[in-house]
Amino acid sequence: MTDRLTAPFRLSTWLLCAPLLWACAVQAQGLRPSGQLNLPRSTAAASSPVQSTADFIVALVNSEPVTNNEVRQRLLRVEQQIAQQGSAMPARELLVREVLEQIINERAQLQQATELGITVDEAAVTQAEQSIAAQNQLTPEALRRRIAAEGIDINRLRNDLRNQILLQRVRERQVDSRVRVTDADIDDFIREQQGNNDLSNLELNLAHVLVVVPEGASAERIQELQARAQGVADRARAGAEFAALAREFSEAPERTNGGLFGLRPATRLPTLFVEATRSLGTGAVAGPLRSPAGFHVLKVIEKRQSGVPDTVVTQTRARHILLRTSAQLSQADAVARLAGYRQQIASGQANFEALAREHSQDGSASQGGDLGWAGPGQFVPEFEQTMNALRPGEVSAPLVSRFGVHLIRVDERRQTTLSQREQRDIVRGMVREKKTEEALQAWGQDVRSRAYVEYRDAPQP
Repeated sequence: MTDRLTAPFRLSTWLLCAPLLWACAVQAQGLRPSGQLNLPRSTAAASSPVQSTADFIVALVNSEPVTNNEVRQRLLRVEQQIAQQGSAMPARELLVREVLEQIINERAQLQQATELGITVDEAAVTQAEQSIAAQNQLTPEALRRRIAAEGIDINRLRNDLRNQILLQRVRERQVDSRVRVTDADIDDFIREQQGNNDLSNLELNLAHVLVVVPEGASAERIQELQARAQGVADRARAGAEFAALAREFSEAPERTNGGLFGLRPATRLPTLFVEATRSLGTGAVAGPLRSPAGFHVLKVIEKRQSGVPDTVVTQTRARHILLRTSAQLSQADAVARLAGYRQQIASGQANFEALAREHSQDGSASQGGDLGWAGPGQFVPEFEQTMNALRPGEVSAPLVSRFGVHLIRVDERRQTTLSQREQRDIVRGMVREKKTEEALQAWGQDVRSRAYVEYRDAPQP
């Protein structure tokens, strides 16, 4: 896993302003071997009247045609993605225009890639196909069977993958390589986030005690309940455990959780609570506060501005055994071999470290597979997700990633405070991502402005 700090392969950003390939929809569904793919079928496999519409040119991009079929097929994928996300479906006329603009922008960028001599070989396409299979916990052969069962042409899949990789490479050459992040950029970002009082950037974790005031309560009863809430607040300020106070006195639903709301944006909390705590530090107590429900006592457990990295993170120390697939070792054989190692470890016939030293095809092999202490984001997502689900001492089932097949064991976990340098490294990545997005948008607009686009007949989805 020597490439663990490398940004993961991303097929696309799932937004209307970015490419939406149906091949990526396979990945986005979290495909499992027992599941059913719900992908739009190919024209040959479908029988609906929409699919049988005669094709025609809807636009020219530097004399290269965009056809109605392209728009229709992309539209189906976009609509499916929106439905899967549970989002409100935009008006179809608007969606058709957005999809057409996507395709036009992509076509212009692909043409620039060709002009720059950027190419994608078959090996890269195959690797991308294997990556999709790995992220969906399938072998490449199983992925192809699933795609074929949905009536989708594998050659179209590979062509879409080739174009997506080509788009990624031209963007990397024209945009990513030119983005620079200075120390001044980092300082400006930190000052901006810390000095931003906008509630949309504030996140709070509050603990809460509610003393309910019944409707129609007498003045004497209200005074009695206020005194009870005041007593809770006084005891909390004196150092009593707030969770115990919540379980004893609170009548709110979160009492069983020690009164904790959990970290959430300030915009999702009652205005009364936010106004009472936004100027308080961690550990401070507010209240009693009166609302129509009764009297509230609040304690600030955690407070931060979104966009500024946490100072305390959970780190994991793990080991792994990596087998890389090749012509001599298929993915299925690698999975079977690692499953055998796992069984040997569980039965006490072998230990993880010795197997890693003997068999792992990774730089960590000489250390018994030890990957050292790692924080969030240091491993590729499929590896990190499996690792995070393990308890210390537990060994995973064989995991397929873009690097090969792994067996993972978690040794320890700890909470650690990031050094100032580590925090700045995280901010540097955040600033780079922000500047890259801005530069990518500007580059895309420039490419589009220099392309000759002629609109023909309106799309008929």
